[in-house]
Amino acid sequence: MPSRTARAATAAAITTATLLQEPPRLAVLIDAENARAAQMEQVMARAVRYGRPTVRRAYGDWTTTQLTPWKKVLQVHAIRPCQQFHHKRSSKNAADITLVMDAMELLHARCVDAFCLVSSDSDFTGLAGRIQEAGLRVYGFGQRETAAVFVAACDVFCFLDAAPSHEAPG
Repeated sequence: MPSRTARAATAAAITTATLLQEPPRLAVLIDAENARAAQMEQVMARAVRYGRPTVRRAYGDWTTTQLTPWKKVLQVHAIRPCQQFHHKRSSKNAADITLVMDAMELLHARCVDAFCLVSSDSDFTGLAGRIQEAGLRVYGFGQRETAAVFVAACDVFCFLDAAPSHEAPG
């Protein structure tokens, strides 16, 4: 059995390591076609509570007028726009698929410690579950209309159209 001095030294080393530990690295992935640009200030303010956003990307067809309000927001928050053209009617989920592919690349590269998924689209339920299977946390952000299954799939879900501090455990 280790001596009292050895146990105290170990406890001190663990405490020091914890204090020096970097905050978790976050990937903030935004479904810009299904999120509101006006709420990004709120999203980013909440995201920093969970860690340090090191990857910030927004997905959509940036050639459409629908995403015009995002242009200023992208610059203010240093969010990288990821272009996905809508060539046909069948490509309506093209931006969602690109977001999922990028999330899986980030997951397997192990360059982030948690994910913030910004969307009210329940199509991301499977992605949230897969990220959790790999041992990472998922923070969801969306509207009250978000399907209960996606809310439940996230570790924490922040309702952006609710009271400022309302978060639902997943």
